Amino acid sequence: MNNGRFSARKALFAVPLCLALAGASVPLFAQSLTDLRNDAATPGDVTTYGMGWGQQRHSTLKQVTPANVKSLVPVWNLSLDHSANASMQPLVIDGTMYVTTHSHTLAVDLVTGRQKWKTPIALPQDVNGFLCCGIHSRGAAALNGVLYRTTLDAHVVALSMKDGKQIWKVKAADYKEGYSMTHAPLIAGDILITGISGGEYGTRGFLNGWDLKTGEKKWHRWTTAAPGEKGGDTWKPDMYKTGGGPTWLTGTYDPDLDLVFWGVGNGGPWNPATRGGDALYIGSVLAIRPNTGEIVWHYQFSPGDPYDYDGTNELVLAELPLGGKSTKVVMQANRNGFFYVLDRTTGKLLKANQFAKKVNWASGIDLVTGRPIDTPMTVAVRKTEEQADFIDVWPSAFGGKNWMPMSYDPGRRLAFFNTVNLGMKIKYVKQARPGGPNWWLGLELGGFPAPEDGMRGSLVAWDPVTGKKVWEVDSKAPNWSGVLSTASGLVFVGKQTGEFKAYDAGSGKELWSFQTGSGISGLPIAWEHNGRQYITVTSGAATVYGALAGDPELANIPAGSSLWTFALMK
Repeated sequence: MNNGRFSARKALFAVPLCLALAGASVPLFAQSLTDLRNDAATPGDVTTYGMGWGQQRHSTLKQVTPANVKSLVPVWNLSLDHSANASMQPLVIDGTMYVTTHSHTLAVDLVTGRQKWKTPIALPQDVNGFLCCGIHSRGAAALNGVLYRTTLDAHVVALSMKDGKQIWKVKAADYKEGYSMTHAPLIAGDILITGISGGEYGTRGFLNGWDLKTGEKKWHRWTTAAPGEKGGDTWKPDMYKTGGGPTWLTGTYDPDLDLVFWGVGNGGPWNPATRGGDALYIGSVLAIRPNTGEIVWHYQFSPGDPYDYDGTNELVLAELPLGGKSTKVVMQANRNGFFYVLDRTTGKLLKANQFAKKVNWASGIDLVTGRPIDTPMTVAVRKTEEQADFIDVWPSAFGGKNWMPMSYDPGRRLAFFNTVNLGMKIKYVKQARPGGPNWWLGLELGGFPAPEDGMRGSLVAWDPVTGKKVWEVDSKAPNWSGVLSTASGLVFVGKQTGEFKAYDAGSGKELWSFQTGSGISGLPIAWEHNGRQYITVTSGAATVYGALAGDPELANIPAGSSLWTFALMK
């Protein structure tokens, strides 16, 4: 929807879409696939996770500027009624905001912030005992008056956007085997695509394609290659069956190429010598056909993934001037400390540059072979299942950048993202797969060394064409929120200490700050209603980093999740 106004295009879509839903209750103006495709260019609504299929998280709105952002004030705040992690991105569609938490789905009035409806998620009482790595929900997908989300107990649910009533619910996996779901689904054409979490438990990762109207499973794609399949010889015998490969963050979609780009996570266990070889397709990006799940191409960021670097970080689509021509690319700031640029048509590696302050597992990435240049430490790790001494690895398993998504400003051709600057002490050991909900790592963890200056993270502006930092703002505790950029030249980011901040996109100068009362791990969005620009973010951080890293900056940060919306003071 363009700037919140009714359009002739919407009117043409409304009637046939209502009929297609076969009786499902829908709003008067039901959004279409065209709205999803145009989301990045139509700032009135936010109809997709990532503010566009390419997940650039960039707004074309210019009302809030570096000159007037100091006048930004909260216009409403809504309690989310829990103290778990609030790492979600809301959707804004036809005058209503839709928010997912681990326990509920909510519809909120845009103007007043009042709750319209709230639908609980019926979770098993013991589900928390089987979860790896967070009690939260990152968002939803929406089309034709239906909201789609995932649940902690590995189900996919379709709800009416009008009243929150359930339309269908399907089971993706058994949570008692260690599977869970926290990500937003992806709508690509007439298919709903979901992934899975649980790579630390010796599960086998996969992607599913679902029918939007009925929830029927249309296809299933394992993400660890079996014998007889391409890549099946990169595993020790039978290790692919419990080899990890989770797909726990939402992919991106190029409708012109009809390709979905989805990241695959760590191997199970982390110990690479236990699994053997490259262990495809862990630590990779897969380019797949949304209607079939067919893999068209893949690129493996971290072959064998010896340090839990994953490949699940957001895969941002853009067009860059490379080699004298405009090139369709997919970009990722990987946890392994390198920023990758790939040709998204072919999967060819175009650029790979170090962004993390300290990297000692590889000396670089070979642009010819596409493989990392292992340091002697990593060469030894790949060969030896059991070690006598601890080693110091940089970056840590938190990565040079963790899951919190970047933004990309196509006008300035700059990516903005939050980094982590920590090492880890580890010693690889032989470990049989444990029963029940227990981590299977194949290593001992001895802590997370911090840099001498105490700066554990930063906000970075990165030029993906030159492969260089433009500016950097260091912080004692790393930021764990998503990043939002605007065409007016602003970059918004949340702090784990509770401040929501705005920076100048050109210089990194801090321009505005507001204390939200709890740490921020949410994904900010910008939108417009009746000619007024708004910025929304969720507050309430209960992260794995906060639980494990021993960060002194976070010792007294209270829990409590809430939804904040800001606008310029009238």
